[in-house]
Amino acid sequence: MNERKPNVTEADLHAFADGLLPSEKQAELQAWLTENPEDAAAVAAWQVQNDEIRAMFSPYAISKDGDADLFSKSRNTSSAGAAASQSSRKLTMLAASLALFVAGAVAGHFGPDLFARPELKLTSIEALPQQAHSAFVVYASDVRHPVEVGADQEAHLATWLGKRMNVAGLKVPSLQTLGFHLVGGRLLPINGTPGALFMYENASGQRLTVLVGRNSGNTTTSFRFASDNAIETFYWIDGDLGYAVTGEISRDMLRQVADECYRQFSS
Repeated sequence: MNERKPNVTEADLHAFADGLLPSEKQAELQAWLTENPEDAAAVAAWQVQNDEIRAMFSPYAISKDGDADLFSKSRNTSSAGAAASQSSRKLTMLAASLALFVAGAVAGHFGPDLFARPELKLTSIEALPQQAHSAFVVYASDVRHPVEVGADQEAHLATWLGKRMNVAGLKVPSLQTLGFHLVGGRLLPINGTPGALFMYENASGQRLTVLVGRNSGNTTTSFRFASDNAIETFYWIDGDLGYAVTGEISRDMLRQVADECYRQFSS
């Protein structure tokens, strides 16, 4: 890379990437980037990150009538005098610094999920395996009261939970072919709405849970996997419902359970 010119600083490169560079320096920076591919690559990476962050938080952006007028007025303040112009430049630099700080903080905190897997967004599916894990930890170890409604009232369990979730014909999966019998189920809050938790147990006393909750995003995904110490979770989204199968059993067996649940829920 060529030796950096004194009038092209790293701050200039950041300002160029953020669209904050004064118009009189745009051509100079563009020429510099043409001759300095390493700087050009860095600027391109910053711009991609900016676009991803804006896309991530665009659903929460709020605009009001007259916002454009505010920007228009800010551009015309140069006629108010040198002191006002200098103050405006300082505020612009401060805003740019703050934007870069926020972008860096967001990238540092969410970086592995946002940039390594840009197709994922912060939706209810991200909370699903965490809620399934918590429910398993709390209820699967309970000896006397693991469920609200026992397996002897399976029909009532399905009807009750289906009404609370507003899901017609909610099914309670049968896992007996895989060696697990129904213990019962209970009502759970999932993403702020009523959800269902079904519990199963095999002959050796191992338990697993099947969680069903509303998906406000109304999307569909294939199986995904989450692991927390020895507790494994397979989860997926099918339209307006999310599902998660959790247990302290082998991943292969849990996958078989998830496949069976998917088949029965989809039939």
